[in-house]
Amino acid sequence: MSTRVAVVGATGRLGAQVCRVIESMPDWDVIARLDRQSDLQEMLGSDVVVDVTHPGVSATVVDFALEQGLPILVGTSGWSAERMRGLENKVAAHNGSSVYIVPNFSLGATVQNLLAATAAEFFESVEIIETHHAGKIDSPSGTAVRAAETMARVRQDRGGVVSPHSEQSARGEQVLGIPVHSLRIQGVVASQDIVFGGVGETLTVSHNTSSQDAYSQGIALSLRYLVTHKGLTVGLEHALGLGAR
Repeated sequence: MSTRVAVVGATGRLGAQVCRVIESMPDWDVIARLDRQSDLQEMLGSDVVVDVTHPGVSATVVDFALEQGLPILVGTSGWSAERMRGLENKVAAHNGSSVYIVPNFSLGATVQNLLAATAAEFFESVEIIETHHAGKIDSPSGTAVRAAETMARVRQDRGGVVSPHSEQSARGEQVLGIPVHSLRIQGVVASQDIVFGGVGETLTVSHNTSSQDAYSQGIALSLRYLVTHKGLTVGLEHALGLGAR
């Protein structure tokens, strides 16, 4: 018996990629493709929902899935740690529900985040430069926010992060004290540099995405993880079996 999936945001770049991945998976089928004009009732009849919409819409999609008892995989940006604290309470109120938030389906981006968490133990100076295609409507990216939140937690008991002149607008947006600089230009898919500074040295942890295909394996792994786990989970590292920070 096939697992039936409703994809919300199916007409976007990532949504189209999600649909292609599901269609390539044995015993998985896309039964509903929702866009911004669709009624969320079109999700009904599915076994699993995938949300790859817009930060302003995602919470509504997740709430509807929870009310209907549908497991949901969320690949939409904008789910900061603060927003997820509220979501955690909602998930707890729906016993047996499953919400899996994956800020980035790329294996490389996930490993970058884990490496950055290790480096943050030793460097108090850190900034993020993230670049995405011109069509990406939000900034900073969810990937950058996730990295900043992870590193800020690591630095919390180590004296925090040093980011001089943070009041200047050119210093980027502060995410828990870490400056994030967002570029939105043509000719790229996605890239991110996490730059650490120390006495007499710098360390840069870089990741570049050159094709949407970089997300395919992560999407498939995330879907399989979603149907076997309950509660709220965040990060592709769980589906990869890697330790989370």
